[in-house]
Amino acid sequence: MATTNVSTEILRKLHRLHHQLSDLRERLERGPKQIRARQLNLAHHEEQLAKLQTESKAFRVATDAKQLQFKSKEAKVKELRVKLNTANSNREFQALKDQIAADEMTNSVLADEILEAMEKADAYQAQIAQSIGAMAKAKADADRLDKDVAQHGPLVRADLDRVEAELRECEAALPEEIRGAYERLVRQRGEDALAPIEEIAGEMSCGGCNQQVPLNLYNFMTLNRPIFCKSCGRMLYIPEGRELPQPSEE
Repeated sequence: MATTNVSTEILRKLHRLHHQLSDLRERLERGPKQIRARQLNLAHHEEQLAKLQTESKAFRVATDAKQLQFKSKEAKVKELRVKLNTANSNREFQALKDQIAADEMTNSVLADEILEAMEKADAYQAQIAQSIGAMAKAKADADRLDKDVAQHGPLVRADLDRVEAELRECEAALPEEIRGAYERLVRQRGEDALAPIEEIAGEMSCGGCNQQVPLNLYNFMTLNRPIFCKSCGRMLYIPEGRELPQPSEE
């Protein structure tokens, strides 16, 4: 067991600073992640709008072709009716009547198709209008987030630099004999390198893994000796504002 003394206050402060750093780093990374997500969302809306517009244009071209065909058939029917009045024989008259009937049937079908197409065209326009609105909202959200990140990012970075400097200063106060063990724990566990000791059901336990801390280790800790959890390896300390009962020899 190490005989080096280490201030409980230093351990408390180290743990607090590591938690602050973790939070600040997460906040600093969150902005760019959110920006990428908003940009992907905006790109999705732009793609959807482009698809609707392309489909609507192709549909409109097909509808215009049907309307042109309808007008052509109407003009042909008019010509046939004129010819019907000047037919030279019953056979020619009947042939013209049959042709007129067929063309009128074709036009009836075309008229129904054109009416249905006009209804679908209206539906396309409604979808396009809705898509434009969604895209505008997505763009506004992305722009607002860009401004927010640009405004608060430097503030978070400044806080991060300040806390990192404070952490380095606090780490410098650690005794040389335990600094290597501390640094290994930080590399492995980050903010979970330390843990408060807690009283659970009358037993002293590690606040990280909840395993019981033997009495002899707790006795060393009350003397400001550095101790490590035998189960998870965390460096333990007495939490602020929760002074634990003095160890008993019983």
